Amino acid sequence: MVAPLKVGLAGLGTVGSSVLQLIAQQQLAARCGRSVEVVAVCARDRNRDRGVDLSGMHWFDDPVKLASDSGIDVFVELMGGEGDPAKAAVEAALAAGKSVVTANKALLARHGVALAKLAETNKVALNFEAAVAGGIPIIKALREGFAGNSFARIYGILNGTCNYILTRMEQEKLSFAECLKDAQRLGYAEADPTFDVEGYDTAQKLAILASIAFGTKVDADAIYVEGISSIAPADLIAADELGYRIKLLGVAVKTDTGIEQRVHPTMVPKSSAIAQVMGVTNAVTIDADGIDPITLVGPGAGGLATASSVVADIGDIARGARIAPFGRAVDSLSVAGKAPMQMHEGGYYIRLLAVDKPGTAATIATRLAEQDISLESIVQRHLVTPGAAPQGGTDARTASGPVPVILITYATTEDAVRRAIAAVKADQVISGEPQLIRIEKNR
Repeated sequence: MVAPLKVGLAGLGTVGSSVLQLIAQQQLAARCGRSVEVVAVCARDRNRDRGVDLSGMHWFDDPVKLASDSGIDVFVELMGGEGDPAKAAVEAALAAGKSVVTANKALLARHGVALAKLAETNKVALNFEAAVAGGIPIIKALREGFAGNSFARIYGILNGTCNYILTRMEQEKLSFAECLKDAQRLGYAEADPTFDVEGYDTAQKLAILASIAFGTKVDADAIYVEGISSIAPADLIAADELGYRIKLLGVAVKTDTGIEQRVHPTMVPKSSAIAQVMGVTNAVTIDADGIDPITLVGPGAGGLATASSVVADIGDIARGARIAPFGRAVDSLSVAGKAPMQMHEGGYYIRLLAVDKPGTAATIATRLAEQDISLESIVQRHLVTPGAAPQGGTDARTASGPVPVILITYATTEDAVRRAIAAVKADQVISGEPQLIRIEKNR
């Protein structure tokens, strides 16, 4: 009879407690060929009631000591953070020849390659399904399910907080500030929401997906990042009228100049699968050769959803499965050639507050033409009443104040758009800062 797989778990928050529940409830011995027992735990507070039975488990105050303890086979890290104690504990476990399961995207985005090398050297597993998109098995899909395919593009909604805010803004015509406040009240957003709403959380997750998809070393610093705080109700209304929705996407694309990695608000066609994903839900679309695009949709966070991915990783170890963490041996991972954002090609949504005076339209058209930018559509919105605020939030003093103008371009480059906008601003024919949103078309 095969001995039970003995697990040590560090971090008994919502996810950690849910992991204990699932392991106790599921018949893992029947499904994995080996039973799983959590024999030791570590957390900051011994006395907190977590709704799970911890009796019979050895308690460690130091996660590093737990990670290297001879009484465990697998170390599960659910503490979070790119530095210590998470980093030191994972390193200690791998060095001691113990497999590791983690949900720590920050740790992997910063130290993933070095940790994968340590796992490889010691012939143990480093599994991290829960680090990206919570309960969606996107890591396994990319690493194993599509082993016979080459990838052209991976993109997705990887942050539920941002998707919730954009959904509420669109459906209820609310401002970003109003929706953020409500998201904080409901627990979807942190007291300091910067990491989520400015795109950094999505960037860390994208870095991991891009590495697996394209066989490159994880490099979160190579990602261009914009958040959603500049999005106004006017943009969502315009998107709706033009047949789009606005989503914060993480996008990784293979180009002739390298791997283009970017996080930013994006207009996606309403006909696309990803446009239908609302609320706190996550989604990832895979463009690979030989198949039509596939979109995986599911919960991106939450105790049981994330715990399901953690337990699935533990189950793989119980089965004896060990796969290279990033799908390839570490020495075969290449340094991604960074495709400059200035070379990004695609359509653009541009919202300007044009000064109401003769020659303004001609000046804007001239500056766009100088950069070889062709327009698919132009929409001009007039103020309804004197003193009303034009869409986008700028106060109007008179009926002849700035007029909102929306431009949709055909495919062009980021550099050309930036040059044209800079020239228009220098001509002083617009008021305030222009709004710029990229358009991501279906394949």
